[in-house]
Amino acid sequence: MLAFGLVRALPRDPLPMHRIYLDHNATTPVDPQVVAAMLPFLSEIYGNASSIHSFGQQARAAVEQARESVARLVGARPAEIVFTSGGTEADNLAILGVVRASQAAQKHVITSRIEHHAVLNACQSLETEGVEVTYLPVSSDGVVDPASIRAALKPHTVLISVMLANNELGTIQPVTEIGKIAAEAGVAFHTDAVQAAGKLSLDVSRLGADLCSLSGHKLYAPKGVGALYVRAGTRLVPTSFGGHHERDRRPGTENVPGIVALGRAAELARARLATEPARIATLRDRFERELLSRISDARVNGAGSPRVASTSNVAFRFIEGESLVIALDLKGVSCSTGAACSSGAIEPSHVLTAIGLSPMDARASLRFSFGHANTEADVDAALEALESAVRHLREISPVAPRNPRSVPTAS
Repeated sequence: MLAFGLVRALPRDPLPMHRIYLDHNATTPVDPQVVAAMLPFLSEIYGNASSIHSFGQQARAAVEQARESVARLVGARPAEIVFTSGGTEADNLAILGVVRASQAAQKHVITSRIEHHAVLNACQSLETEGVEVTYLPVSSDGVVDPASIRAALKPHTVLISVMLANNELGTIQPVTEIGKIAAEAGVAFHTDAVQAAGKLSLDVSRLGADLCSLSGHKLYAPKGVGALYVRAGTRLVPTSFGGHHERDRRPGTENVPGIVALGRAAELARARLATEPARIATLRDRFERELLSRISDARVNGAGSPRVASTSNVAFRFIEGESLVIALDLKGVSCSTGAACSSGAIEPSHVLTAIGLSPMDARASLRFSFGHANTEADVDAALEALESAVRHLREISPVAPRNPRSVPTAS
């Protein structure tokens, strides 16, 4: 690939002493308080939560306490929380579970073109079962029009699935309006809130969601644990089979350490909502403002719509994005070209092409996502690294003009 062919041409700075992590949408570091909460369940409290003896009952009590904490994070009742292995399983259980539970002779699902692949691929799987799926377009700022949802409804629509915050752009979708449309039509509504939890105040009743997906490792908990909110009364069949765990919704021995960690992370997220999103938004806004003033031919994708505070997706014309990621990594700055689950994909981001970017501009786009540990000093260092890396890569780019600053900066 072009990116790896350019590695030898990149200037070799001394290895940085301090690395700057700007890829929190891919995964977050586990919070020390979360580690402390889960450690006992990796050692002395090791019982199976389904066992009736004291070891098992200690584990069961911890699982149920975590269930209460996760429920509070989204404004639900504990009995409506199903623990999963992560956001992907939660999305699959919601979509496949609701559609397969329907007794309708014909079934129709509505979703958007910018969903995570956990949603899109689940919908594509349903199409092989004869389910009709409508994939709605979005605006150039990456937002679904609720009117398009209403127009797409059919008598046999059984599910609408639209994410709350996009993982690549950070754009916030009009989920509350979509939830109202779904309720009026008597259609189940699922929202993927993996990139929204801990960044936005969540209330599933206000959102009108019947199902809502969460992932631990986007929330400063470890990988391998997540949750699905299922509103009481929502018909859902399991997608895997075994025991009667999670009220017959998701079989398998509970990941007690991971569940405890997710519960603690949910508690910390609720406590930090009052101040942390605003602090991170200040960093993100300063980063974008300075970047656009220092680097020509750059644009912030999705900047015209509301976004979660953490996310900035920037297109750098005349540069191959993977080359820029490598150049920044050599300078101690970690970011990504898009969704971590699509790393190494040959095709350009489906999200960026859905908002109208050309394949070239989509491949020239990087995602910077900020988190709890980031500071103004990180922003300054990242900007310095970016300015240097972009200048060098454009100097050797076969498609860049001789004098890049003679080209107007993209809006």
